[in-house]
Amino acid sequence: MLMSEIRYGKTPLPECCKRIGERQPEPFGEAFLGIYHCMQENPGESFPKVFCEIMEECLQKLPVTKQDKEDFLAFAVGQSFEDGSMQLRTIERSKELLEATAKRLDKENTEKCRMAVGLGAMSGLLLVVILL
Repeated sequence: MLMSEIRYGKTPLPECCKRIGERQPEPFGEAFLGIYHCMQENPGESFPKVFCEIMEECLQKLPVTKQDKEDFLAFAVGQSFEDGSMQLRTIERSKELLEATAKRLDKENTEKCRMAVGLGAMSGLLLVVILL
């Protein structure tokens, strides 16, 4: 959504956060609105710092790993946001990291499901053998 707001709306990042916050359910809606309000109240504050602080609080409430948090916040950490194209490149890079993690976890989940089914069948056979 950030990418769409920047690419098509040519919207500044704080305004993007406001628009996204109004459309997203909790906990992200509140976090994005918090970023917008913090940037409005403290105009000298840097966007990456505010974004990381508020999103880290938001992610604390969710069951995500430390690596997932780092990948999610990667676009804001240590980046400059001087123009829209730079913003888009850093967000796209972060998105690619998250997509790669999702693919890896999906593959692991599929393998674990197969193993669980196999172990269930083997336990059933062992139980039948013991009972006979």
